Amino acid sequence: MMSSRAVVVGFIPLLDCAPLVVALEKGFAAAEGVHLTLVRESSWANIRDRLIVGHFDAAHMLGPMAIASTLGIGHLKVPTIAPMSLGLGGNAITVSNRLWDAMAKHGAVAGSNPRLLGEALQLAVRAREREGKEPLTFAMVYPFSAHNYELRYWLAACGIDPDRDVRLVVIPPPLLVDAMREGQIDGFCVGEPWNSLAVTVGVGTIVTPTTSIWRLSAEKVLGCRLEWAQRHPDTVTALVRAVYQAAQWCELPQNHEELSLLLAQLRYVGAPAGILQLGISNHLRLHASAQPVPVPDFYLSARGNANFPWTSHALWFYSQMIRWGQVEFSPTDLAQVRATFRPDLYRLALAPLGAELPFADSKIEGGASGFFDDRVFDPEAFTEYLHAT
Repeated sequence: MMSSRAVVVGFIPLLDCAPLVVALEKGFAAAEGVHLTLVRESSWANIRDRLIVGHFDAAHMLGPMAIASTLGIGHLKVPTIAPMSLGLGGNAITVSNRLWDAMAKHGAVAGSNPRLLGEALQLAVRAREREGKEPLTFAMVYPFSAHNYELRYWLAACGIDPDRDVRLVVIPPPLLVDAMREGQIDGFCVGEPWNSLAVTVGVGTIVTPTTSIWRLSAEKVLGCRLEWAQRHPDTVTALVRAVYQAAQWCELPQNHEELSLLLAQLRYVGAPAGILQLGISNHLRLHASAQPVPVPDFYLSARGNANFPWTSHALWFYSQMIRWGQVEFSPTDLAQVRATFRPDLYRLALAPLGAELPFADSKIEGGASGFFDDRVFDPEAFTEYLHAT
């Protein structure tokens, strides 16, 4: 009989915690000999701190958070690894209805391309400047997050300086809708279901899914301290296998209704099942009076190697940390970043399952089907990419 390994994993109430929830609820963890305990947290700072001090063995983690912890940026230096991704996409940018009305006056059309939408926002920003009004306030969930970098990338590409033309603040995901309702923020970038909830309660309009900014964009990872992984290699392997199989289950359309009901429970996400099912089925309702529209590949829990921890994803995140002044480039740091996402551990875990896996650890990100501005990130030309930014 397989021995049981106790593992405590922290998570944030978001759609993409789904593989962890399913690993527990549908028995995939137990089948791998993992006694899984999930602990709901309210903020990414809490996830970081509780992982660092050993309250959590592993965590539903922002990809860039693992890198920041490894490099010791903004907090303690605690080497952290990501042996797998928890999916691709799942984020969107939402603005208050008041700001949407201002953007619409400058040509914004719901569901149009992010370039047109960003240009309308830029015109709204310039109009506020001329009128002597305070800059718009946008929230994101954590300084070291895909949300921060995707929001900044979009703003900058559309002529808005994210450090001068608008104000960026950090607010935990579950509090964003309330902050918008209170008029404290004008927009936010967050994962589902919080964008759809803002639309449903009538306080916001979804401007764009971030997959329109970076298609098949990297997001959360399964993160753990390097030291813990080295002490418990068999547990890491079993946990990765369990979560991988759970992610495959999440992907099947016939499971989407059951998945939405599981996540709707208060101990997990606690949002209405109908709202959760929108993102699960790759649909979004952009504003309160609209019908849901399909958003192809909005959230992938498993398809397209969505669980593979590409080194190129880690390197792109690092490029954005440098671009936005969070850290200076260093060859030593570059090597540590490469070692943070761990395709070797992913391959080791999945070998018994016979899963088809990429041969390479890294790939070119972008091009016509990648970033909306057609830029290309070649991880083998890292410094050239930095100089071109």
